Parts: sequence; C-alpha cells; structure tokens
Amino acid sequence: MLDYASLAAVAAVAREGSFEKAAMALGVTPSAVSQRVKGLEERLGAILLTRGAPCRPTGIGAKLCAHVEQVRLLEGEVVHDLPGLAAERPGATTVRVAVNADSVSTWFPRAAAQFAAETGAMLDLVMEDEAHTAERLRTGEVLAAVTADPAPVPGCKIYSLGAIDYVATASPGFMHQSFPDGVDAASLQGAPMLRFDRRDELQARWAREAWKTPISPPVHWTPSTQGMLDMTLAGLGWSMTPLTLATPHLVAGRLVELPPHRSISVALYWQRTRLAARLLDRLTDCVRSISARELATAGNKR
Repeated sequence: MLDYASLAAVAAVAREGSFEKAAMALGVTPSAVSQRVKGLEERLGAILLTRGAPCRPTGIGAKLCAHVEQVRLLEGEVVHDLPGLAAERPGATTVRVAVNADSVSTWFPRAAAQFAAETGAMLDLVMEDEAHTAERLRTGEVLAAVTADPAPVPGCKIYSLGAIDYVATASPGFMHQSFPDGVDAASLQGAPMLRFDRRDELQARWAREAWKTPISPPVHWTPSTQGMLDMTLAGLGWSMTPLTLATPHLVAGRLVELPPHRSISVALYWQRTRLAARLLDRLTDCVRSISARELATAGNKR
C-alpha cells in the first residue's frame, strides 16, 4: 500500500517548490518533510523529486503527485457527505487548473467566481501559454486546463469553448513615429513589437495572414497581458491585444488598429480528467456557460 503521508509530502514539495515551503503548508518541520520524501524514495527505489530551486517532480514523481491530487479531491467529497467526519475536514478543497494569461485577463474570472460562490472550493491556477497548458494536464500536474490544443489528452474529456479574437494595436504616437508612410511589409520589419514570451507567435501569425510576410523586428518582452496592454498604450511598440480589452481604448482613441484591420482568433478548449468528481463537473459547467456568453465563435475573422 502507498504511504499517503509521504505522498502528501512529495506533492507539497512539487507544488510549493521547496522543502521549507512544503513544511509550512503541511504544518510540520522541513526535516519531517525530508524524511518522508527520502523514506518513500528508498521504499520505491526511485527518485521522486529533483532537488533545486525550485524542486521539480521526476516522471514517476509527477504520476504520484497526480494520484495524490485526485485522491484528495475524492476524499473531500466523501467527507462532505459524512457529517460525522465534519470535525476532520482539512478545509476547503482546492482544484488545480492550468489556464492561459489572456483567459485570466478576460473571461475566466467570471467562471472562477461562479464556481467558488456555488461550491466554496478554492482554485490553484497554473499560468501557462494556451498552446502548452495541455502538457500540464498530460503530466498530471493539474486536473483540468484551458488549452488551444484540440487533441484530447488520454484519460480526459474535451469541450470546445469558442475563441479569443485578437487585433493588432498601437498608440497613435507610435503609429506616427514608426509608420510615417503607413503600415506595410517593409515597415513592420523595423517597428518595435511586444511579445509575451518566446512561445508567443501571435504577432508573427498576424503578419503572415495580414501581409503575407515573416517578420523579425526589435522586441520588447512583456510576460503579462495587462502589462503588454499598458506598454502598448505607452507607445513602446505594437502588439496583439484581445479584442475585448482593446475595444474601449480603440473607441476612445487611445489605441488604433494596424491596417489592414484584420483580426485573428485562437480557438480554446476545456480539457478535464475523466475522474468522477462533482467539483470538476461543476467547474466544467461554469467554464462552459461563461465561455459560451463571452467568447467568439471559433474561426471568426473580421
């Protein structure tokens, strides 16, 4: 049988990133956490955590952490149905979800708030690019994910959510300075642009679709949706902005849309483990209902 106290220690280190933070979360000493992890590794004959800053689970460690999270979710529901165990409840159940930054800055908070209000559960959001959130689900690090990957993760259910529409925007001052003769394929090569991180290809995709050209201009790296919008408003460069965030600034004249005024869309999906858990079912219902109201139909272009 598995030693769940030791498994909880491994999962806490993987989640918190260090033995010290895991000890604080579990209410024990760092030495106790270290002993539990070491004892389990010796018993299983496998390394479960790579020690570093932060600590990370190995392949087998990630599988065990996923198992622990699922057991904790199911245990919380069992305890909820047994009033006699009320005194032993460890507190609100937490559901770990991978989600992209643009969803967190637009529609996802409404789904999260509805879920929390209806269930009293907590959310532990793992921020990741939408093209890579499914990998967090694949490794078992999270129980559900908002993803741009349409391929179902083994053992998971998948639902289409709709799409986030993006427009290429810049401040009027930046447009005057960087595109004095208008926007074209040549001028895009020299005009500074903003990118979220090295995996953000939205700007390059827009240039290909709108101007049929690859681009490699100077880049300001801005790993924050709101930060990128603020930097665009300040005139540091042009960027791809979620249409819902750009619209009030476009209407007020604080931003302008780059010709040829072509939007692009990123289709999103909700993937969740097939684990039969009411909290996951309710979270799925909230995500699907809010996204149906707030996201565009996948594939729309203006």
